[in-house]
Amino acid sequence: MKKLILGIVLISSLIQAQDIKGKWSGLLNVQGMELQLVFHITQNDTIHNVTLDSPDQKAYGIKASSTYFKDSILSIEIELLNAKFKGKYSANNIKGTFYQAAQSFPLNLSREVIKRKKLFRPQDPLKPYSYHSENVQFQGGEKNVELAGTLTLPNKEGKFPVVILISGSGPQNRDEEFMTHKPFLVISDFLTRKGMAVLRYDDRGFANSTGNHDKATTADFANDVRAAISYLKTRSEIDKKQIGLIGHSEGGLIAPMVASDTDIAFLVLLAAPGVPGNQIITKQVEMITRSQGMDERSIQREISISKGLCKIFKQYEKDESFEIRFSKYLNNEMAKMNFIPEGMSKEHYIKMQIEQFKKPWFRYFLNYDPANALKKIKCPLLALNGEKDVQVAPENLLIIENFVRQNGNNDVTIKEFFNMNHLFQICKTGAMEEYATIEQTISPLVLNKISNWIKSKLDE
Repeated sequence: MKKLILGIVLISSLIQAQDIKGKWSGLLNVQGMELQLVFHITQNDTIHNVTLDSPDQKAYGIKASSTYFKDSILSIEIELLNAKFKGKYSANNIKGTFYQAAQSFPLNLSREVIKRKKLFRPQDPLKPYSYHSENVQFQGGEKNVELAGTLTLPNKEGKFPVVILISGSGPQNRDEEFMTHKPFLVISDFLTRKGMAVLRYDDRGFANSTGNHDKATTADFANDVRAAISYLKTRSEIDKKQIGLIGHSEGGLIAPMVASDTDIAFLVLLAAPGVPGNQIITKQVEMITRSQGMDERSIQREISISKGLCKIFKQYEKDESFEIRFSKYLNNEMAKMNFIPEGMSKEHYIKMQIEQFKKPWFRYFLNYDPANALKKIKCPLLALNGEKDVQVAPENLLIIENFVRQNGNNDVTIKEFFNMNHLFQICKTGAMEEYATIEQTISPLVLNKISNWIKSKLDE
């Protein structure tokens, strides 16, 4: 559910004869997608200052923690990203490896800008649109949060039903852009052409929205959705009795939270969890490792470690001994399997895992049980999943349906789409590595199902 996020600046104090000052560019291949990275290296006396840009993720001027350059070897520590680059300098090239978490990626840097192959995304709509599209800003769920987004209307004049699109986990822009796909742009275009208004916006603290994304939890994002509803009620073009929500992945957790205490006309949940976060994480570990072709013994080992870490978190998250217990457990497990992380020390790897479990969003996600909100849903609900989804298993559909029906709400429709992944692309394995390689952004079968179902509910 989380995407790779890059950024940082490097400061070091080493003297070398070779001149590495300047701008260095490279392409990082991550799960089939090429991310451009740009290192800016300057020198002040004996101190090298390095900043890293990740233009594709709109991250610029990020500082690193340390730099080492000697005998043609360049090493850059990027502590805030839990990452490291190490390469060998030669004239106008640095051939090396980028390390993040327990993964390594070849990364060669050049003084010349390296051109990346253009990926074809045939479903992206082209301007001019046949409908009205307007950039908007509105107050978010907190005073310091100003959300920026796009409101599309079938016509500039009139009164229309509206859909709010709610993105998945991690900082997302209004198009939910991921691996050069823009699913929310495609959904918005499709529904607006079908006669519905659509509001999509940048997550707080990302792109053109203000606020602090790192300190926010799922509950905070739910407040932003409530703020979006309040904003839409001020618009004369919106039918205030026909406001619906479409949530993808974590957005499928957020939408029921809002609908449980707010008057909503309908809900569409795309690949939404129906069980607590700790269960989602463990199942995700199993599905992803299987999709990567890992042997059964290794898969069970990964599942066991995931359960063990979640158990320690559950028992000791508020205890002073949490970090010690967590570190001891992970250290023992790594020793058992003789696991040595690439590109970083074992101590740093363990520290990185601890920091992940300390983040407000992650703590909230692990503890949150969607059952409570789902049992309070009174409006019509459509839940969809891909049969090959390795991030949120399709078995969540029946769980969601059961919870909603417990409240006496029988207006529930669920559907599992054969050979589709977490993004609702027609796929072969469902593995995350496939996402960028597939031209299709979202299957027309899914788009039509969403549109036809919403129209049927609005006509009732």
